[in-house]
Amino acid sequence: MATGARTEGTEDGATQSLPEAGTAGDLVHEIAGAWERERPGTPVSSIRIVTPIWQLAKLFGDDRRWILARAGVDAATLDLLSVLRRSGPPYTLSTRELSQRSLVTAGAISQRVARAERKGLVERHPAQGRPRTVQVTLTATGHEVVEATVDQVLHREAEMISGLTSDQQTQLAELLRVLLQQVQHRAGDDRITHVGQD
Repeated sequence: MATGARTEGTEDGATQSLPEAGTAGDLVHEIAGAWERERPGTPVSSIRIVTPIWQLAKLFGDDRRWILARAGVDAATLDLLSVLRRSGPPYTLSTRELSQRSLVTAGAISQRVARAERKGLVERHPAQGRPRTVQVTLTATGHEVVEATVDQVLHREAEMISGLTSDQQTQLAELLRVLLQQVQHRAGDDRITHVGQD
């Protein structure tokens, strides 16, 4: 198995060092090979897919938590603000709509809204003509926070996957979409969560 740093040409003709040929990836193949050797006939193909997904989830999750901690925003609050921001002007949704779009329980949404309201990021008010329906609106401060934080998160994650070409990213995104649907179907669980969700 080849080892050692790789180099790649840059636009000005210089070379830059790239990470050594995947030590983590090599380990995954060694684990799969060992199980195949020790337990012939045992299906090991999933190890080469599931293990890197777990490793990537850990790396991306840790990195995102670091960015959010630096920005002073927790993942659940960012999710709430993002759902409101994506809804478009006037950036107002009912708690029921927030629960449905966030795919979390009404109780979890209530906690998120209360926490964000204390920080001045959202405001609660009764819906016009429907006093029992609670509407949640993104404040100017909340708007500023979500804009700045989403920019940081998405720019960082774009940087993290920049080692893949545009075509590779498109192909991987489609494969992951298909895999997610299949796994959800087989697991009987259609909930979508994100790293750090409460």
